[in-house]
Amino acid sequence: MDGLASAWLRPSQSSARAIYFDFAWLIGLALLLIATGIGLRDPWPADEPRFALIARDMVTSGDWLVPRVGGDLYADKPPLYFWLLALSLTATGSPRIAFLLPSLLSAIGCIVLVYDLARRMWSREVGLIAGTLLLLTAQFVWQARQAQIDATLCFFTTLSLYGLMRHLLLGPSWRWHAVGWAAAGCGVITKGVGFLPLLILVPWLVLRARWRIGFPPVHAAKWLAGPLAFIGVVSSWLVPMLFAARADLALAAYRDEILFVQTAARYVDAWHHVRPFWYFIAQVIPLLWLPLIALLPWLVPRWREAWRGRDPRVVLPLLWAAIVVVFFSLSAGKRGVYVLPALPAFVLACAPYLSELSRIANVRRVVFGLAVATGIACAGAVVYAHFAETLRAQLIATYGLDAIGPALLIASTAIVLAVLLRPRYAFIAYGGVILGALLVVSFWVNPAMNDARSGARFVRQLERAAHADLELGLVGFREEHLLYIQRPVVHFGHARWREREAETFDAASWMAARTGRQLLVDDYSRSLCFARADALALGEDKRRSWYLVTGQPDSNCAARGNLTAALRYEPSVQVRSSSNDETHELRAEPGAVSAERVTKHGQ
Repeated sequence: MDGLASAWLRPSQSSARAIYFDFAWLIGLALLLIATGIGLRDPWPADEPRFALIARDMVTSGDWLVPRVGGDLYADKPPLYFWLLALSLTATGSPRIAFLLPSLLSAIGCIVLVYDLARRMWSREVGLIAGTLLLLTAQFVWQARQAQIDATLCFFTTLSLYGLMRHLLLGPSWRWHAVGWAAAGCGVITKGVGFLPLLILVPWLVLRARWRIGFPPVHAAKWLAGPLAFIGVVSSWLVPMLFAARADLALAAYRDEILFVQTAARYVDAWHHVRPFWYFIAQVIPLLWLPLIALLPWLVPRWREAWRGRDPRVVLPLLWAAIVVVFFSLSAGKRGVYVLPALPAFVLACAPYLSELSRIANVRRVVFGLAVATGIACAGAVVYAHFAETLRAQLIATYGLDAIGPALLIASTAIVLAVLLRPRYAFIAYGGVILGALLVVSFWVNPAMNDARSGARFVRQLERAAHADLELGLVGFREEHLLYIQRPVVHFGHARWREREAETFDAASWMAARTGRQLLVDDYSRSLCFARADALALGEDKRRSWYLVTGQPDSNCAARGNLTAALRYEPSVQVRSSSNDETHELRAEPGAVSAERVTKHGQ
C-alpha cells in the first residue's frame, strides 16, 4: 500500500473518531459530487416536472392521500416519494431546491448504510472503500442528481438490506430484522417493487440448508415481527386509500389502476419502454456500473473463492443483486434506472477486494484508461461539433448551449490529470475526472440549458401569445406547462397518450360549447379537429410542433367529445415555509391548485 492510500485509509485505526472522520469524508464528497448546482436549474422532463407539480399541489391543496396532476388522479406511483418532495417544499419554500433534496438525502443515506455494513462485516477500511466506490459509480452518482423516484427507492431497498443482513449475517438481531421488513414496506409505497429486498431470504434459505453455518436460528414468533412491520407500514397509506375509494368512483378507479394495472399488469404486459431480455446485461450495466464492471476479470475469481470458502458476506449480496437484474429482465418493460437498487449490494460484494486489486498494475491501467477515455470522448465531441456546423447550430438554437466549451473543459481536465497522476494513481485520476465533469455540468451546462430544457421558455411564449380575455385550454399538455403557467387553464385529463383521439374530441367539444375560448394543440390534434380553425404557430417544444387555435373546431369532432371530461386548473403563486412565517412568492413556479370538473356549460 503506497503512502497516499495509507494516509487515506488509515489502517489499524478503528476508534469512534476514525469512524466519524470517515462519515465526514463520505458526506463531504457526496455533497461535492451531488449537491453542487442545486438551485441552479428547474425540474426537467420527463419525470421531474410531473413529480414537482404533484408535490406542489399536495402542499397547496392539503390533499396528501392521493397524488394528482393538475387535479387529475395520478395512479402510476404510490405517494411516499411525493410526500418527501412536499415536505422538502414545505421546509424550504423553494421549488428549485426542494425538488432535488429527497434524492440527495437518499444518496447520502445509501452511502452511510453501505459504509457501516461493510465496516461491520469486514473492517473500517473496507467500509470507507465501499462508500467511496458507490459514490464514484456512474449510475449511482448520476441518479442522485435527478429528481426521480429511483434514488429514494434505492435508499429504502438499501436500508431493508442493511437491516436484514445485520440480522442474517451479524445477528441474530430481531430489531434489525423488523427494520428490514419495515423499510421494504416504505419501498412498496414509494414504488411497487420495493418488496425486492425481501427476496434475499430465498438465497439465504438455500445457503442455510447447504452450508449450515453462521446463520441465526429460526424463531417463528420473532420472525413474524418482520411481516407485521411490513404490513403496518404499507397499511398506513393503503387502508385510508381503500376506505376513501369505497365512497368515490374516481378513487375506486384509481385503486384498481395502481394496485393491478400499474403493478402486475405493467410487469407482465408492459406497454412502453419495451426492451429485449438482455437489455440490462448488454446495454445498461456495462456502461453505468463503471468502474466496477471493468474489474470483473479480477473480481470473478475472488467471488469463486468466496463461494468455495462459504463466505455469505460476499455471496449473499451478490446473489441478491443477480436476482434483481433477472427480475427486471423478465419483464418486457425496462428502463436503465430499474436496476439501480441492486448496485449497493454489488458494491458490497466488490469492496473487500479493492484494496488488493488497487495494487495490481493491470487494474490500475484499466481504471486509468477509463479516465483517459473520458477525455478522448470529450475531445472527439469537440472536433465533431466544430465540423458539424449545422448540428452545432441546431443544438445552440434548441438548448441555448454551445457544447464545445464544456466538452473542451472536461477533456482538458482529463488530460491534465492523466499527465500529472499517471497509472500509479489511477483511481484518483478517475475520481478527479468524474468530479470535474460533474462540476462542469452543474455550473455551466445545466444553467445554460435550463430555460429550454425546463419548458419555462415555451410557457412564457404561450402566455405572451394567448389572449388574456379568452379561456385557455391545453390538449396533450406536458406537466411543465402546468408547473409554470400563471393563469387558469382547462385541460382534459393527464397523460391520455393512449387515447389521443378521444382527448382531442373532448377538447373540440369544450371549444364548440362557448365562444371566447382558445386551445393549445400539437400538430396531431390540429390536423384531426382544428384544421379550419385560426392557428398561431408557437414553434417546437420537446419534438412536437404546437399551435394556439381559436374559432370553431370540426363539428364531427365536437359531437364525439365528452364535455364533462374538462378539468379547470387554477394555479396560485404562494407557498408558505414551515421554517419561518414568511410567504415566498413563486412567480416563476406557481403553487396552489384549484381543479374541478367543468360543467356542460363550461362554468
